[in-house]
Parts: sequence; C-alpha cells; structure tokens
Amino acid sequence: MLGGIVLVIVAFVNQISASQETAEKMAHKLPSKMKAVGLYKYLPITDTNSLLDLELSLPELRKRDVLVKVKATAVNPIDTKQRAPKPNVETNPRILGWDGAGVIVAKAMNAALYNVGDEVFFTGNLGRNGSNAEYIALDEVHVARKPTNLTFEQAAAMPLTSVTAYESLYDRLLISDKDRGKSILIINSAGGVGSVASQLAKRLGLKVIGTASRSETKAFLLDNGADIVLNHTQNLLPQLEANGYGNGLDYILVNYDPYPYWDTLMKAIKPQGKICLIVDSSGLVDIKPLKEKSITLVSEQMGTRIKYQTEDISRHQEILQTISQMLEKGELKCTLTKVMKPINAANLREAHRLLEEQHLIGKLVLSGF
Repeated sequence: MLGGIVLVIVAFVNQISASQETAEKMAHKLPSKMKAVGLYKYLPITDTNSLLDLELSLPELRKRDVLVKVKATAVNPIDTKQRAPKPNVETNPRILGWDGAGVIVAKAMNAALYNVGDEVFFTGNLGRNGSNAEYIALDEVHVARKPTNLTFEQAAAMPLTSVTAYESLYDRLLISDKDRGKSILIINSAGGVGSVASQLAKRLGLKVIGTASRSETKAFLLDNGADIVLNHTQNLLPQLEANGYGNGLDYILVNYDPYPYWDTLMKAIKPQGKICLIVDSSGLVDIKPLKEKSITLVSEQMGTRIKYQTEDISRHQEILQTISQMLEKGELKCTLTKVMKPINAANLREAHRLLEEQHLIGKLVLSGF
C-alpha cells in the first residue's frame, strides 16, 4: 500500500518536473527579434506610412506579465482612433491592437495564474504596445484561457467587445435577472460591442431593440438576440411608438457618437431610466432633461480598472474568464465575420480602412505572420 502511494507521488513529481522542463525549453527558444506592424507618425490610412512593417526586440516582462505568442489579432474602432492624424511623432514605434489570442511562451516570476504553453485570449493595455506583433507582454489580469471550442481567430474576435458589453450591462447599467421583461435600445447594435451586448441582454430576459438599415445587418442582429430592429436612417421615435414603446425605454446603450441622437435619447428614455455611453460626443449636449426625468447617465471605458489600478482590478480578469466559459457552453456566440491573412502592414491598413467606412458587421480579425 505504502509502496503504491510512493510510486504515485514520484510519478506526480516527475510530471511536474517534465512540465517545468518543457516550459523552460519553450522560453529558451524565444527569438531575439519579432515581426510587428507599427507607426511613428499619425497619418491618414491612405498614406502607406500610416502603418509600417517592422522588426523589433521582444517586449520586456514586468513582474506579473506573461509573454504571449500572437496567433490572431482583432481590429477595433479604438485602433483607428488611436492611429488618427495628429501632430505627434513617436521616437519608438507605437504598436496598436487591443485584443487577440495566442499561446503563453514565457512568464515573469510573480505571474501565477497561467503556465507556459497555455492557450489564451486577452485584452490589451492602451499604455503599452499591442497585439499587432508576433509577441505581446501583458499583465496576467488581461488574460483568460481561450475557449476550447473556438479557433484562435474566433477567440481573438471576442475579448475587447465582450468585456465592454458585459461591463456596460452589469457594472454600469446594473442590470440583473430581476430586470427580466424590461426594454433596452442598443444603438449601433451590429458592431462588435453591440452584437455581444444584444446577446447578453437577451440572456438577461430583456426586450432587445437594435438599429440597422441594410437587410444583411438586420438579419445579423436578429441572429444575435434582437427582438426588434429599427432603421437608424429614419426618426427612431415614431418607430418605437409603432412597436409599442411610445411610453419609453428602461435602458439605452449607445455604441455610437451620442450627439446626433441626443434629443431622441432624452425623449425615448423612461423617467428614472438609465443610459450608457461608450463613445465620446462630437458636440456639446443639453443635460437638463436628465434632471427632469431623474435619468441615470453612465459611461463605459473597458480600460478604466487597468489605467487607474482600482481596488476591483481583478474584476477585469473575472469578466474575461466568464466570457470564455459562456463561449464554451454556447451561451454566447462568436461574432467574427471576416478574417484576413497574414498580419502585415498592408492588410492592417485595409482593415483600418474598412472600419473607418463604418459598414462592417461583427468583428474583423487578422491571423498569422
């Protein structure tokens, strides 16, 4: 009996040693240089110098960092806004890309959540270089295990938009299961955040109202949780009334510049309703109607907990892991609609151009170097 126990312990120790040895070998095989796509000047996307093919040293690890070999990187509106023309000139190249998927190939001494060899997906940090590179260094709070049922491309499409949508509904609008049967209008619901928010809102038992104008966009929304789709090129108020919401909505999530919609928002929201904005307003707006109706106005920025190192910073990783589990269980569908290969400057310039046209449905991902 005792001999059997000893054998099991020895086997377990040998297994751990073998795993550590494999991890060390993977870390030791890292190259000194990596391919990346970055910028020095902030230029229009039509300029071939707006995004450049580069060769850089691998990023250095901070105390809780993991080093991820990037298999796929998503492209988001935040990328185009960060790259938009401005007079700044970078001494060191700026690497964009704020979510993706890959494999951990090294980690710092204080990184304890993951092991070398783990397949993960992640959100980026606007204060550091991003995922438009072969390798990215991230604090492990940005990382969760990749859903096992998704490809790297599918997984890369989900982190930034899913965390933003989840925080918008649960942490900002404070929606929970007790709000079943209430209504939510999601403006620009065919984009990355909107399509995930529609699914999450549907799971919470809300009546989900989206906005679209093209037949293919409307079909995409209906497939991702929308009960009603309004035409955003026309006045939304009479459309809401025609669909039985003349008395107003409980919640509104605005994934677009709120300025052109402001008067509509103030009229469409119920007294004591809640509105969440995730995009800056392009102009000044009148906030007086907020007081008259006792409307709650909140904003969502995915990186707030990271930037300000809030006491609940671990909530970021918790949400990302929850999203991973929901994807594995089929409770949330991947919103990837387009993949481009390989990851290089020409393809990323084209991806930025497509996003700036604002006609994309779902998420766009690039994979492979």
